[in-house]
Amino acid sequence: MAESHSKSKTAVLAGLAAFMTWGLIPGYWKLLRAVPATEILAHRYVWTTVFLTGLLSWQHRWVEVRSNAQSIRKMAFCFASGCAISVNWFLFIWAVNINRIIETSLGYFMTPLVNVLFGAVLLRERLTRLQLASVLLATFGVLNLTFGYGHFPWIAVMICASFGIYGLLRKQSGTAAVPGLFFEAILLAPVAIGYLWLLRSRNQLVFGSETSPTVLLITTGVVTAVPMVWFGHAARHLRLTTLGFLQYLSPTCSFLLGVFVYHEPFGRGQLITFSLIWLALVVFTIEALVRLRADRSRAVLAESIVDAPV
Repeated sequence: MAESHSKSKTAVLAGLAAFMTWGLIPGYWKLLRAVPATEILAHRYVWTTVFLTGLLSWQHRWVEVRSNAQSIRKMAFCFASGCAISVNWFLFIWAVNINRIIETSLGYFMTPLVNVLFGAVLLRERLTRLQLASVLLATFGVLNLTFGYGHFPWIAVMICASFGIYGLLRKQSGTAAVPGLFFEAILLAPVAIGYLWLLRSRNQLVFGSETSPTVLLITTGVVTAVPMVWFGHAARHLRLTTLGFLQYLSPTCSFLLGVFVYHEPFGRGQLITFSLIWLALVVFTIEALVRLRADRSRAVLAESIVDAPV
């Protein structure tokens, strides 16, 4: 019992660390604003591969890696999910460095709602009334910016769509967090290395020209992989509802960073849109809690019927 409590405590801390790191990471990308987003992305794949190679060796997990590598289906899904997350990573880095942090946070606030929509459209899952209401509220939020203020939040929509697609593909791959990220990185690393070589041949490579950006680019592997390790630990030992609440930390931190640290414009139009998204998330969360309580009640009832004397 004490061991279980200890694991829960470390899992909560790991979850907090993962989501807060993801939420505050715009500050890290801001330090690399002089480096093109495409070069940052390429380095992210290369150095993530290097870091995870060391981590998997330290964890003695190469048997697991080899086992997964024998499945063409798993490798195909990992390649596809790697492509999806590369779109997400690029958009996020690029948006941060053109002062659109608030819009990236909007995208990640919308992600749970987009996941529900994907489940309904792609997996034929039936939406409950509250889920449908939350999706409609989010849609009204996007339409408010589009028609009321002439600005379609395409960065937010692309970020949440690419992350939603990534989640679907990653789920289909059936790989654990660290090995899965390793496959995503190593399958796309040759493309990244080729691109960096092309930049070098054209004398456009920032890496190696100055100490500060070079060190920061090398550490992109750590910044990418370590929160994933923390998240993997949290996901194994926490209930999905707890994990669901924690995930809102990331866009909340980014939102506060954009408004109060980098002083990005946040007017009435954005306030209305965010309010609709936040209301949608409240409805979404209430529905999830009601459904969880109903599932538990059914499980208890089923167990009492099975245990009842005949």
